[in-house]
Amino acid sequence: MKRKIFVNTVILVIATMVVTFLSSIFFMYQKLTDQTFDQVQEESAYLKEMLDSMGTEALEEDFLTKIRGRVTLVDETGKVLFDTYEDPKTMSNHSNRPEIAAALRSGSGKASRYSETLSQKSYYAAYLLENGNVVRVGVTMDSVYSILFSGFAIMICVLFAILLVSLWFISKTTDRMLAPINQMNLEEPLEDVPYDELLPLLRRIADQKNQLEQQVQEIRSQRQEYLAITENMKDGLIVTGLYRVLSINKAAMDVFQITEKECVGEDIIVVHRHPVLKEIVTGALEGKQQERVIEIRGRDYQLLGNPVLVSGKITGAVIFVLDVTERKKAELMRQEFSANVSHELKTPLMSISGYAELIKDGMVQQEDIAEFAGRIYSEAARLTTLVQDIIRLSKLDDESLQLEKEELDLYELSKEVMEVLRPEAQKQNISLAFSGKRCRIWGMRQIVYEMLYNVCDNAVHYNVPGGNVTLSTEIRPDGILWKAKDTGIGIPSEEQERIFERFYRVDKSHSRATGGTGLGLSIVKHGALLHDAKVTVESQVGVGTTISILFPIENDTVENNTVKNNTKEI
Repeated sequence: MKRKIFVNTVILVIATMVVTFLSSIFFMYQKLTDQTFDQVQEESAYLKEMLDSMGTEALEEDFLTKIRGRVTLVDETGKVLFDTYEDPKTMSNHSNRPEIAAALRSGSGKASRYSETLSQKSYYAAYLLENGNVVRVGVTMDSVYSILFSGFAIMICVLFAILLVSLWFISKTTDRMLAPINQMNLEEPLEDVPYDELLPLLRRIADQKNQLEQQVQEIRSQRQEYLAITENMKDGLIVTGLYRVLSINKAAMDVFQITEKECVGEDIIVVHRHPVLKEIVTGALEGKQQERVIEIRGRDYQLLGNPVLVSGKITGAVIFVLDVTERKKAELMRQEFSANVSHELKTPLMSISGYAELIKDGMVQQEDIAEFAGRIYSEAARLTTLVQDIIRLSKLDDESLQLEKEELDLYELSKEVMEVLRPEAQKQNISLAFSGKRCRIWGMRQIVYEMLYNVCDNAVHYNVPGGNVTLSTEIRPDGILWKAKDTGIGIPSEEQERIFERFYRVDKSHSRATGGTGLGLSIVKHGALLHDAKVTVESQVGVGTTISILFPIENDTVENNTVKNNTKEI
């Protein structure tokens, strides 16, 4: 603004000075022209008097030096008798000159015209002498210009000095004018208005300031909502412009092991150099929805790319990064489970079908029918157990499972389990005992019972004749610990991590003989997940196995847990 005011004012001053100078020159020119006519008239009148009184002697050189203009003497016919600049013999007749014709006619005359002789504009004045001749004095334009421009250098210097003073004054004045404007408080523009002329502008600034504050507040609120949503997302989210990263949430930064500072504003390849990521962004920017799966550090991630449209024009892309590792594992487990279920169901069904077909066709002797019927019953019981275990697992897999939790006494549940397993234990001469404290937990009774039952059932079936199984509880700072320790065949260390897999058996022949389905410990694992419990295994081949379940302590059950020991053998 200062520059514009300064430039405009300087232009105005210079234009004023030029106009003033030209106007002065014009008026001075007019004034000098009038003065020149007066001068030539005076000089010609003076010469008339001298020539009338002195005759041609007045045309002597010493006398003519007093005359500034050109002197010409013409007779009554127009013939040039004398001229101070030219040879009269070479000059043409002057009877047609306006000033001479006027002098011959009326005694005096004046005129201005372009002189062909001198090639300049001249001013003339003529008077008729007593002897009939005409004397004329002329002054050329050079004489006028010499007078006019004699003070031109001084005038230019004065104008230049005026211009410098004007520039200094304009600069200072501009500074003084702009100082209040530059010092205005734009946070409160209407508090101190330096000039009334600025009031409409300041009112608009105040209105726009209020609108901007509202818009900034809305944008800040929207950004906070956006960050709150994206930062708490479990899945990764990347928003890009034309290949430049505009936003990335914490989940995506954790996946690609990069910081926001490193990638925001940079090319998408900075996030990760995997070519699939580049292809996803490129496809989305071309208006296509993209879906690919990549592997990063041993985990599988599904990338979903979608274009961002603004007014029908693609301005960027949104990439979702979904961790599908567990989903893929679950899918593989479901496939494996389906295959195992088919196999496990087919085996007893084929046995039942085979035995029944032999009896139906009369290929079994009468005395062997009871044995075959027993085998059919055994396989049917095994099939029933398998179906029940599958149903239990299916229920545990159901995320919508809603069973009411209640306060449970682990001692009472353990007692019930041992009572149910006692007949089978007695067949193998296996003793069952409980040692520990009466502890209470908060859980789903049916599921906790099945967890304890399956652990104890394995401890009995995979024990040795004459062995023992000891159940115990313990109150610890980190939870309620329930243990089942047996003196059975044990589990090899390399297979201990797999015993909770569905249908996995360490000793398949022994499992078939005992009627095991391979699903018992899978039920234990899923039940522990529902109760936020932790299951651990300690085992040594030929020595025995200890399976522990650590239940979390609920506030409602802490006060009800006692330290009374209850050691019993059942």
